[in-house]
Amino acid sequence: MIPEFGQLSLIIAFLLAVCLSIIPMAGSYNGRLVWMASARSLTAGMFVFTALAFAILTWAFYTDDFSVKYVANHSNLVLPIQYKISAVWGGHEGSLLLWILILAGWSLAVSVLSRNLPLDVLARVLSVMGMVAVGFFLFIIFTSNPFDRILPNIPHDGGDLNPLLQDFGMIIHPPMLYMGYVGFSVVFAFAIAALLSGRLDSAWARWSRPWTNSAWCFLTIGLALGSWWAYYELGWGGWWFWDPVENAAFMPWLVGTGLIHTLAMTEKRGVFKNWTLLLAIFTFSLSLLGTFLVRSGVLTSVHAFASDPTRGVFILVFLAIVVGGSLSLFALRAQEVKSTSGFDLLSREAFLLANTIIFIVTANFVLLGTLYPLIADALGIGKISVGEPWFNTFFVKLMAVVAMLMGVGAMLNWKKTDYGRIKKWQIPPLLISIWLGSFLPGVFEGSYSVGAAIAITLGSWVLLASIWDVRRKISKSATAGAGLAKLSLSYYGMIVAHIGFGVCLLGTSLNTIYSDQRDVRLTIGEPLFAAGYEYELLDVTRTRGQNFFADVGDVIVRKKGKEITRLRPQKRQYFSGGNMMTEAAIDAGFFRDIYVALGDELDNGDWAVRIHFKPVVRWIWLGAIFMALGGAIAIADKRYRVRKKVTKQVHSEGVEKATEVTEGTEDLGKVQ
Repeated sequence: MIPEFGQLSLIIAFLLAVCLSIIPMAGSYNGRLVWMASARSLTAGMFVFTALAFAILTWAFYTDDFSVKYVANHSNLVLPIQYKISAVWGGHEGSLLLWILILAGWSLAVSVLSRNLPLDVLARVLSVMGMVAVGFFLFIIFTSNPFDRILPNIPHDGGDLNPLLQDFGMIIHPPMLYMGYVGFSVVFAFAIAALLSGRLDSAWARWSRPWTNSAWCFLTIGLALGSWWAYYELGWGGWWFWDPVENAAFMPWLVGTGLIHTLAMTEKRGVFKNWTLLLAIFTFSLSLLGTFLVRSGVLTSVHAFASDPTRGVFILVFLAIVVGGSLSLFALRAQEVKSTSGFDLLSREAFLLANTIIFIVTANFVLLGTLYPLIADALGIGKISVGEPWFNTFFVKLMAVVAMLMGVGAMLNWKKTDYGRIKKWQIPPLLISIWLGSFLPGVFEGSYSVGAAIAITLGSWVLLASIWDVRRKISKSATAGAGLAKLSLSYYGMIVAHIGFGVCLLGTSLNTIYSDQRDVRLTIGEPLFAAGYEYELLDVTRTRGQNFFADVGDVIVRKKGKEITRLRPQKRQYFSGGNMMTEAAIDAGFFRDIYVALGDELDNGDWAVRIHFKPVVRWIWLGAIFMALGGAIAIADKRYRVRKKVTKQVHSEGVEKATEVTEGTEDLGKVQ
């Protein structure tokens, strides 16, 4: 009976979502405070019952309840407990339930943490999020029910969780990615609420920015975790493959990056209001498109969850309603929220706009490359694949332009800049960057690389320009400490995020240029020299894990006769289904990784082994961490804090009145 309670909880949560989408919105138009105030309690109820359904499904996995079809398909008796828990979102139905749970969680967070919002705005925002939830509840209840039973013939044992998913990465990557994906629903809801009310000012941007930054931080970490997981788990040594599902997660990040910059401009200067609204709509729409690509089966990927055409049609219709409806509303109401402020060509606004446009263009190229095979097939052109060379051709060039503009734009002022006053601060980092770019490629083994010279110059330029800008801002203070204390957390967040971008740029470029991969044949006891190191396979032994057998290699790595590390790559065969998996062994370092993957045993007793030398590959994920950290620091800025209520004196028509306002938000122009 317990799974039936899970099904009932889903239905109750769905009904609460229906009420949330209707009652508070109606109250915001007819002025009924009780209707608007009901948004908070309805949101809490939706979250509680969704969480209860999720907990019941988790319990079914924990207790090996194979009468539940989803559990029987994705778990078995010998599956380790940590993977039984992560298997809850290891398939289509459970991952969709996780999506809805996170959506309900974001809705609850807005309800609890937005006490300073005017009640009508909060009612509209939560109501829009309720509408999104209704669509996903309908999807899971009618097409993807995780509580469907196998009765009366209950299997004694289940199937298996895909061996690729039996990894720590599976435990943390999907929840983090979904937190980013779904988090953009908040700024989407704020955008729709602004269009409905016709009000979009600096206060709106200030309310929206923390939520947008939060979602962007989660998505940044989620993408980095996915890249890291693919790197060490798939055995091919790569960190990005331009897979369609990878692209589906990357596109919202690109547009979301543009969105956080336009939000900053809308808050600071009141410009690009329509552009900000449009990007908010597009960012969440791309998140929904990613859901369609993953779950419809229209694209083939190792990351895809489902291939049921019915599910694909449902999501496609839902996507059309959300995108079409929001864009229609934008077309009708955009004139009411247009910007009136201007700015000079040499200003921070101009450079932020240029970088934002580049991110949008990049996202469109990724979208075209991802969908072109579908378009070609539909037009009868044939089966066409778009691979890594096509994506890299435009992506590398566009990101190079972003890096150039980023170093200059950070030092510019809002509205207008006297370049003569900041020129002296940009010359030193520029000269040092050029020197590093010309000198360092000669240090690496092999021929001189012009590509590496350009990459090092651009990456160093971003890093040094950011550091020099901090020096410039504290130079007028009596002491460095006093100058640093005057700078806002929002500014520090920008600097840290830009440094992260520079580190990531260096990591991706230098790793791509200087990586060395060899597929070799190793004879036990006979050393082999490759990529500057000596590799010797000592032995291969057979061991048993909790739910697999494994051939474990023992590989010594030496450099100039000295032992550097000892690696033990595995070739696993899982009990359930006999699936084979490669578990690479990696000696990780700040400046390089040595990566060894064990292949098949050859007919003469030798072993096929894949060897990689991966320079600065860790910088890719370190840069992503810095970018996410920068976003988190910006969220902590005092402008976004809600403080205790204090008594303020407000003058109205010559009469002095004591009125309670929320400290830290009185500049929003709203008396609470």
